[in-house]
Amino acid sequence: MSNMDNDNNIAGDLGDYGFDGLVGIMRRLRAPGGCPWDYEQTLPSLRRYILEEAHELVEAIDSGEARNICEESGDLLLQVVFAAAIAKESGLFGIDDVCRAICEKLVRRHPHVFGNVSVENSDEVSRNWEVIKAGERKNRNTDSSAMAGIPKGLPALLRALRISERAAKKGFDWELGDIESVRAKVLEELDELRAEVKGASVSAITEEMGDLMFSLANLSRHLGMDPESALQHANEKFIARFREMENLASRENAQMEKMSLDELETLWQSAKCIERGRAKDGRTEKN
Repeated sequence: MSNMDNDNNIAGDLGDYGFDGLVGIMRRLRAPGGCPWDYEQTLPSLRRYILEEAHELVEAIDSGEARNICEESGDLLLQVVFAAAIAKESGLFGIDDVCRAICEKLVRRHPHVFGNVSVENSDEVSRNWEVIKAGERKNRNTDSSAMAGIPKGLPALLRALRISERAAKKGFDWELGDIESVRAKVLEELDELRAEVKGASVSAITEEMGDLMFSLANLSRHLGMDPESALQHANEKFIARFREMENLASRENAQMEKMSLDELETLWQSAKCIERGRAKDGRTEKN
């Protein structure tokens, strides 16, 4: 039986559709006579889908729904298998190379598990991890800076968090627990932004706004928070309250765009009260 015959039968032969089944299905989709859309994809064209699926998995995790998390995990895994299939066709690497590389990396970066290194806590694990990564970059003659390898495609707040984490591991940071100094830096940046706003220079305002946001990301790190998650929570809270404002205006047959700022503020405060009431009722039901 030819490889093509094996590919044609892959879906019928596997009962539980394990990892090998997924690889076989993708191979069949990319083969002549398979799916025209899948066959036309390239590594660059997959970029948007990889990003979308990663965000959808994060959203599913936030929802706490196991079924959604399982489904979105599969969608993201598919993108990895898809990329490896395209790369293999070009003679670059295959899914076995991907698996081998990550296994070797995990073993190499966990000498406290697979070697004779001793660690006392997760902080030591993290420090060792960065030292090992730096050694890997040096061996490959690549950028050995502590700032190397932070993806430019990360959301800006998350990237700011990663940058400040790397700097802190090199000792460029305030003392642990010195929240007041970090807060003072935020206020300093806010004052500098206020000064530039008076000057009305767009480029200067943009720069100071960026500095303020970076300092807020740093403050979040010192408070043990993820600034990206905090902002996403604020986004969702605003959306929920704004929707409630729209509902209240609709009940009064009013158009928000024709209301005064004071009237809109009254709607906003009413929406907040309704939201808090629902939250309180939810806690009561759980109790």
